[in-house]
Order: sequence, then C-alpha cells, then structure tokens
Amino acid sequence: MARDPDKVRKICGYVPQTLSVIAELTGYENLLMAAKMNGVASSEIKRVVQDLLELMNLSDRKNDLVKKYSGGMMRRLEIAQAFVHRPKVLFLDEPTIGLDPKGKRVVWDHLRALRSEHNTTIFITTHDMNEANHLCDRIAIINRGQIVVIGTPEELKKQVGGDVIVVKTGSLENFSSESLAHLGAVSIEIGNDEVSIVMNEGEKAIPKIIRIMEKEGISVESISVSKPTLDDVFLKTVGSRIDEEESGDWRSIRSVRRTVSTMG
Repeated sequence: MARDPDKVRKICGYVPQTLSVIAELTGYENLLMAAKMNGVASSEIKRVVQDLLELMNLSDRKNDLVKKYSGGMMRRLEIAQAFVHRPKVLFLDEPTIGLDPKGKRVVWDHLRALRSEHNTTIFITTHDMNEANHLCDRIAIINRGQIVVIGTPEELKKQVGGDVIVVKTGSLENFSSESLAHLGAVSIEIGNDEVSIVMNEGEKAIPKIIRIMEKEGISVESISVSKPTLDDVFLKTVGSRIDEEESGDWRSIRSVRRTVSTMG
C-alpha cells in the first residue's frame, strides 16, 4: 500500500455505512458514473452496468430515481457500484444496516453470488452476529480496537463450552451421572426430573442418551439441544452484548437510509 497505492485502489472496492448513491439519479446513472470514475473501458461500460443490474436484480428498476428505491435496493446498488471494476477485494461496512429481515436475506444471497461467481474476497464489519454466522468463513471479534478472538464460526462457538442437552423425565430417583460418564460430556447436572448435559456434537449423542435412560428404566418425556451462538461468544470474550455497544451514529445511519427510501 505504501509503494503503489493506486494499484491497491484498483483491486479494491468499498461500500461505506453512510449512503453512497445519489438519490436524484437513476440506478443506471449511478452505475454509469461509478464505472467512468473507476476507469472501466468505454467499450465495456454498457455491458458491465447491465450485468451488475441483472446480478443485483435491479434491471426492472434501473430507470427509476434511487430515492424511490427501498433500503435493500439502495444497498444492492451500492454493492454494484463498488464492484464495477471487478475488484479482487471488497470491503463492506455494515452491509445490511437498517434493513428488515427480508431485505437482509436478499443482500446476503447477492453477496454469496458475487463471491461465488467472481471469486472475490469480501471483508465485512457488522454488529449482526447472525449475519456474520451466515456469511463469513472466518470471524474476528474486536473490542476497543484489538482482536480478542479469531476463527471459523464453528471454532468460536466451540469455545463457549459445547451444546446443552436437556432431558426431561418423570423421575430421576436413584439415577447416577456415572451412567452417562462415558459420553465425553463437559459437565452433567441432575435435578429432580431433568438432566442437563454440556458436550460437543450434542445431536449425535441423543440416541445414546435415550438408550442409557431406557436401560435404567427411566421414561424420557422430552429432549432438546441448545447450541451456542456467536452472541454467546461475543458475551464471553467482550463482556457485553452487541446492542449494549450500539452507538448513536449507528442509529442515525439507519434513520438516514430510511428517510431517503421514503422520499417521494
């Protein structure tokens, strides 16, 4: 980056938190301007713009003013803008901020398609742990500017302590945890009518647990598995939940995007 910053810029795309499309232009005009600013060859501009409109499912609205777009459509147009020069690396800052659950899913699907079709490396910053879990191959949790933990979603969730299996029965009188000791559980707690077991790959252990209970003459009324989430990982490593860390700027950005999307 220090030796040849222009070369670095040519292989990178960036979508900021703040609105980066021009509301008074059409979707087509926004992409046309982005293509020219990013040095796309004149002979290629029309094809590149049309391909991106189709990829982001915006072709039927390309001639509408952006101020008439929904928040999700704006975000997809912003991603298309950042991709007009086919960057090898794409940076997205809160890509689904302010979107409803359906809008988020649509953006997620398009990001997966972008990565799959063009082999692009995508860096995402997000407060949405569900988004990180669904989209990312590798996650770093950052607190006060420092990486506190890094790994795949599954690796991080395993650090919390494993799945929690809860077995409810009619009675556990005279039942001992020794019967379950060989399962490789992290911990086993026995109450009056339920057993709580913490272990990895809990779903695979369910048939074994039921067989052990039946062998001991215990009737299983229900059995459930609760898996750790990335919210649990964040809480364990940082000490507070994402919503407690949400800033005023984050809320104002959502407000701006919603305001622009409702302008007539």
